Amino acid sequence: MRKRIAWIAPIVFMSGCTDAFPGEEEAMKWSKETPFVEDAESRVYYEIFVRAFADGDGDGIGDLKGATNKLDYLQDLGINGIWLMPINPSPSYHGYDVTNYTDVHPDYGSVEDMKTFVEEAHNRGIDVIIDFVMNHSSSEHPWFQKALAGDEPYRDYYVWSDESTNLNQVGDWQQPVWHGEGEPKYEGVFWHGMPDMNFANPQVMDEFKEASQFWLEEVGIDGFRLDAAKYLYSAYQLEDHHEENVALWKDFNAHVKGIKPHTMLVGEVWDSASVVGQYLQGLDSGFNFDLSSRILSSVQQERDTGIASGLEKVRNHFSSVAEGYVDSTFLTNHDIDRVMSQLNGNEEHAKMAASLLLTLPGNPYLYYGEEVGLEGMKPDEHIREPMIWKKDKSPEETTWIERRYSTNREKVAVEAQLENEDSLLHHYREIIAVRRSHPLLMDGEVKVSEIKKEGLVAFERVFDKESVLVMHNLTGEGVNVQLPEQWVDVYYRNGDLEQDGQSVQLAPYSTVVFSQ
Repeated sequence: MRKRIAWIAPIVFMSGCTDAFPGEEEAMKWSKETPFVEDAESRVYYEIFVRAFADGDGDGIGDLKGATNKLDYLQDLGINGIWLMPINPSPSYHGYDVTNYTDVHPDYGSVEDMKTFVEEAHNRGIDVIIDFVMNHSSSEHPWFQKALAGDEPYRDYYVWSDESTNLNQVGDWQQPVWHGEGEPKYEGVFWHGMPDMNFANPQVMDEFKEASQFWLEEVGIDGFRLDAAKYLYSAYQLEDHHEENVALWKDFNAHVKGIKPHTMLVGEVWDSASVVGQYLQGLDSGFNFDLSSRILSSVQQERDTGIASGLEKVRNHFSSVAEGYVDSTFLTNHDIDRVMSQLNGNEEHAKMAASLLLTLPGNPYLYYGEEVGLEGMKPDEHIREPMIWKKDKSPEETTWIERRYSTNREKVAVEAQLENEDSLLHHYREIIAVRRSHPLLMDGEVKVSEIKKEGLVAFERVFDKESVLVMHNLTGEGVNVQLPEQWVDVYYRNGDLEQDGQSVQLAPYSTVVFSQ
C-alpha cells in the first residue's frame, strides 16, 4: 500500500505566453528553488554507462571520479536515483561478463572511488543502484576457469549438457545455447563468453548473497538492477523455469531486505505483462517495455496508441498479483536505438515523449544523453557513445569509441542546451520539476479520461479522492477540448492555452495539467 503523501502548495509552471488568463501570475521557468514532494515514494532515475559518461582522470575512459563530478548536473536536472551499468571487472567494454563480483573495473577506479560516488550522491538526495549480473559470469571468471580444469565444486557452479540435451538448441533470437570443445557442453544463453550459473546448486546463490552484502554494507548502495532476471533457470533447464526463478528472487529479496530494508530490486524481464507479473512477486519492480513502445509509436504517429488504457490494464493486473510493486518506466535504454534516432531528429516529438513519460506513474528511467537528444543506433556500441558536455571538446568527454552519431556539438552539447531556454534539456528539467512538485504526479494511479480527441492523450492521476487531469496534444495543430466541470485550475502548461468557460484549446505539441 502506498502511504498518504503530504500536500504541497501548487505552483503554476508555464512557458510561452497568452492573454487568455488575465488573473494568472507572470510566467515562471523552472528553477532550482522549485519545491519538491520530499516524501514521495517514486524516484526519477538516470541510467549511466560509466565508460561513456565523464572522464575524471584524463585517459579518455569514463570513470567514477568523472561521474562524481557530474552529480551537481544530475541534481539540477531533478534526478534522485542513479542506475550504474556494470562497474565490475570484465574483459568486455560493456561489463556484462563479470570476473569479480566484489570489485570495481580498474578503468573506472577503485572501491574507494565507488564509496565516494555513493556518499556524494546521498549527500544530494540521490539513491544509487548498480547492475548485478547473476545469470552468468564471464568465461574468464576464476570460477569457470576452475570448472574447466575439473575442480568439482566449481564444476557444479555451471550448467552442463547430458545425454538428453539437444545440443542444436537455439535461443530466443536464434543464437546457439550450448558451447565448448568436446563433451559435455556448457550452457550460455547469451554468448559463449557468458556461461550460465547453476542455481540448482545453493552455493551459487550463497556467492551472490555474499557479494550483495558487500555492496549494501561496505559500499552503501541502495539496490540492484538485475540483468536477465528471467533466465536464472532457463527454459532449456526447466519447463516451469519462471516459477522456480520467482522462488529464487523471493529468497534473494528477503536476504537483501534483511541487510537494508529499503533495498530496491528492479528486474529486466523483457516479456509479456503476465510473465512480468509473476516476477513482481519476487522483485520490487520490473521494466515496462510495452509502455516504451507505446509512447514512442504515439509521438511518431501523433495519435494515442492506447497509452493510458494499456497502462491502466497492466497496472491493475500487477496489483492483483503483487502488492506494493513498482513500475519502472523508460523511453529507451542501452539495448535500444536512442529516442532521437527513432524519432528522426524531431525535437517536438522528443519533448512530447519526455512529457508523457514524466507525467505517467512509476519510476521513470532516463538513459544518459536522452535529455540532450543524443542519437545512436545499433550495433550496441553506437547507442553507448560518449556524452557531450561542451561545445568544444573538453578533457571530461570520453573518447572510448569514435563517434558516429550526434556530430553537431553546437546543438547537443550540455553547455549549448543550458544556454538555450527552448532546448530539450530545459524541457526535461521543467517537466521533472513539475512531476516532483506534485504528489499525484509522483505517486498517483493512472485512470483513463472520458475526454477523447484525435491527436490527444488524456488521463487522470488519482490518489484517494484527489485527482489531476493531464492532457498532451501530440499534433502540430491546436486541439479544442470541452472540459468536464470539475477541472478548473491550471496547474501546469508548457504552451499557449486559450479558454472560454469549459472550452479550451491546447497549443500544438503542448501539455496541460488541470487540478480540481
